[in-house]
Amino acid sequence: MTSISAPLRILMVEDSEDDACLLYSELSQTGAEIAYARVDTAEDMRAALNDADWNIVISDHTLPHFSSLEALQVLKECGKDIPFIIYSGDVSEHVEVAAMCSGAQDSIHKGNFARLLPAIERELLGAAMRRAKQQADGEVHKLAFYDTLTGLPNRNLFCDHVTRMLSIADCRTGALYFLDIDRFQRVNNCFGHKVGDALIRQIAQRLQKGVPDEGMVARLGSDQFAVFLGSACSDSQARDAAEHIRQAFVEPFVQGSREFFIGASIGIAMSSRDGEDVPELLINAETAMFRAKSRGGDTYQLYEREMGAVAGKQLMLENAMRGAAQRQELILEYQPSLSVVTGELEGVEALVRWRHPEFGVLQPDDFIPLANDSGLIREIGKWVLQVACRQAKAWHDAGHDRLTMAVNLSAVQFWQSGLVQVVADVLAETGMEPACLELEITESVLMRDAEATIATLHALKNMRVKISVDDFGTGYSSLSYLRRFPIDILKIDKSFTRDVTRDPETAAIVQAVGLLGRSLGLETVAEGVETADQLEFFHQQRYDRVQGFLFSPARSAAEITAMLEAPQGGLSPPLGGGVPDGAIGARVGRIPTSEFASGAV
Repeated sequence: MTSISAPLRILMVEDSEDDACLLYSELSQTGAEIAYARVDTAEDMRAALNDADWNIVISDHTLPHFSSLEALQVLKECGKDIPFIIYSGDVSEHVEVAAMCSGAQDSIHKGNFARLLPAIERELLGAAMRRAKQQADGEVHKLAFYDTLTGLPNRNLFCDHVTRMLSIADCRTGALYFLDIDRFQRVNNCFGHKVGDALIRQIAQRLQKGVPDEGMVARLGSDQFAVFLGSACSDSQARDAAEHIRQAFVEPFVQGSREFFIGASIGIAMSSRDGEDVPELLINAETAMFRAKSRGGDTYQLYEREMGAVAGKQLMLENAMRGAAQRQELILEYQPSLSVVTGELEGVEALVRWRHPEFGVLQPDDFIPLANDSGLIREIGKWVLQVACRQAKAWHDAGHDRLTMAVNLSAVQFWQSGLVQVVADVLAETGMEPACLELEITESVLMRDAEATIATLHALKNMRVKISVDDFGTGYSSLSYLRRFPIDILKIDKSFTRDVTRDPETAAIVQAVGLLGRSLGLETVAEGVETADQLEFFHQQRYDRVQGFLFSPARSAAEITAMLEAPQGGLSPPLGGGVPDGAIGARVGRIPTSEFASGAV
């Protein structure tokens, strides 16, 4: 008995206080600390079982108003796993068999302590092993059905629970929401996974607090969550609930001394029409989520049937995109960029195309967003940089050593680790003059993390690479930061070019950007120029360069080579009329006049 943990709590079902004291005395001699209570009715036993925890029940068989079989039944009703031993001087073999069949562990003749003591020790050990197994089973269940970081149900439990809810006759409708935290990977990259995990726990708590009791919140993994609301039975109700869910992200999340403003892209699938089962609803809600994310994030989108076909095509494209460069399916075309003052071809912008064997030639908008989402943009981006720099070096060696090459960097590329080294390696490999390379980033990338951006840009500038801000005017650049950025070129977004001659407010913005560029010593470029009136406006505003279909669409390397080698000449209409002397209307050096006169562009 020395292995019995003290105190040993015994519930004695006994009508004789003397017998109870005698049993206590015998057990105490083992050195174990004993505590006991005596009961002799069903009511008292039930109360004792509910009021305290007991290690073992030792029961006499025959009591004035009670029996061991009845005591065993009371124990079973309480639902507790407590060893039960009959300890009686008057019990038949028939009763012992019945008791064993009902769950009693042993039956011992009263006074036979030599047998009772090891029986108690044996049953206590067995009970401890059962509790350990139950605890282990509970841990396995928890691991199988709950997220270890947040304590929320995981995908398995979510699917089981929602399936049961939808099987109920009066609950066959509801809305399933798929949430993906916008740009959350940057938190982990910049501040570490410890901070990221703490924010995930805060997000989980807010979602739980904001979702009604009849709903369910689950963490699907990483930075993705799911919500099911059986009360959202129509599209309008689903939208209202989505707005309510978004309220969880309105206030900043605080971790230590930092505030984090976090948004979420939300996809919604309605159980009444968007899926036969929960896994299909999750897939379709995720598809809708990607549509919401493609629109800038921090919004929601209801699933539409045609999205499934688009998602299927995107999956095919993603699979085919792997190795597309090695299969020589990617090609580069080059958009000419001309001097507003001299009309000369001063640079080109590299634009990637994909000659897909099934879908034909795909434009960047058809596959670059998918490449960004899948991470394949790193492979494609490096290929574009290598080919563009190699081609620029070939033009330089042919005597066109002032021609610049612009290469776009997506947000994923710009924030990838090792970008500076990739650029340095490509420049060394191709031998291109760094000062002729223009790396284009968008204004939104520029302002996403200003301090980190400045550090990366300075590293690139130290290699003498030029930095161009593409789509300028569409974001929210802080002028104080813009002055600190080591940039060289501002490219006004083509949406402004389109309306510059017909909308006074747009014209004022374009004029202000030109003044801003000159005051900061930056080169200004207008994209998307398609009419002579637009060209004249940018000439009047003293922009440095223009590019657009008015001059040429994107061309192959061979076509650009022909332009570079053609003799200089004047332009015929539509560019010739109404454009001041000295502008492109007067001459476009090295671009064949015949191409414009013939309407080829």
